[in-house]
Formats: sequence, C-alpha cells, structure tokens
Amino acid sequence: MTITKDMTIYEILKLDSGVAPVFYGFGMHCLGCPISSGETLEQAAAAHGIDVGVILEELNNYFEDKELDDDEE
Repeated sequence: MTITKDMTIYEILKLDSGVAPVFYGFGMHCLGCPISSGETLEQAAAAHGIDVGVILEELNNYFEDKELDDDEE
C-alpha cells in the first residue's frame, strides 16, 4: 500500500488507525475533525505548514514496516 498526497486523512486512518501517532508527531491533532474526512493529505499538510513530502515519507515508512511485520508472522 502506498499513501499518496491525494488520499484523505480518513482514507489513511481507515487503512490502519495505528498510524495516528504519525499525524500527531506532525502536530496534526484534528484526526476526528469532520474536515479530515474530506481533506486530502496535501490540503491538511498545507493547512498545518508541513511539507507534504516529509509526512508522505513517514506515512509510507509506517505502512512499509507494517507490511514487513505482517509478512514475518
């Protein structure tokens, strides 16, 4: 699974709610906010002054590590 800047926050959280700490680490504490269900990652990053490329890297690392863990089981 590859996360893209066009995915909504809701879509990403729906894939795995355990990814929330990645968002929190960037100061994005509004994950339950109604706007997050329709806001793309790119829009949310811009609203919070975050380089979308940096958060994309962190999110994709999270999901890559998760896939590796799942493969080991």
